[in-house]
Amino acid sequence: MIKKIVQILLIVIMAIVIISCKNTKQKLQEYVITYNSTAASFKADDVTLTTARGYINDDKIELRFETGLEQKEANKVKASTEFPKLLKEMIHKNQIPKELVEEGVQFDAYFLANDNTVLVKEVLNKESIAEFL
Repeated sequence: MIKKIVQILLIVIMAIVIISCKNTKQKLQEYVITYNSTAASFKADDVTLTTARGYINDDKIELRFETGLEQKEANKVKASTEFPKLLKEMIHKNQIPKELVEEGVQFDAYFLANDNTVLVKEVLNKESIAEFL
């Protein structure tokens, strides 16, 4: 009986080890899929839609935050102060995993006007992540 329990425990432990040994590219793919599947529940001021796109060969993820804001200077100024706060909050909630950044994945985050032009772009990588912590 004890031998059987030990065998089952070893199988469970091996399965956990195999599952947890994902490489960065697999984690990147999983992040994009999960992000996009939960994006409908994402809530932030002025954001109407958010999506992620992964670039596996470049170890990069593009996050797009579409808004209802017009492309004008006042909205650019507002976005330049509010968007970094949003990204910081997302990092703290692990919606942007610090682990991926530490593994070399770069996040290019775009805060877009209602005509899909860029109000603000932020780059999260190993060098810039400290600014958001």
